[in-house]
Amino acid sequence: MDAGDPEGRLVRLFTLTGGRTRPSRADFSLITTVTAVDPQPEAVARPQPEHRRILRQCAGPVAVVELAARLDLPVSVVVILLCDLLEAGRVTVRPPYRVTHAAPDLDLLMKVRECLGRL
Repeated sequence: MDAGDPEGRLVRLFTLTGGRTRPSRADFSLITTVTAVDPQPEAVARPQPEHRRILRQCAGPVAVVELAARLDLPVSVVVILLCDLLEAGRVTVRPPYRVTHAAPDLDLLMKVRECLGRL
């Protein structure tokens, strides 16, 4: 699979990731939210063009799957590039919310039942 750049050239996906096929971290799921750090750290090496494209798209919070769609790249490639940016301190990551199943409030349920019974 190839990814096109703005000038119409084809770029092999393995060149975007430097030949890597797996992310260096397990911080990302499809719905993990990523945001570019503002201002960007100066002590870090200059990012590659693909990293700059990601940073532009992450000016506001964006989900990994949405980012991949915007960039027209496979999620696996985007995650590898996001790992680079996270390790360089250029993006922040917020994991998806975990829903906890608390015990239902029995008093509230009884009141609802009573009100429904009066209808």
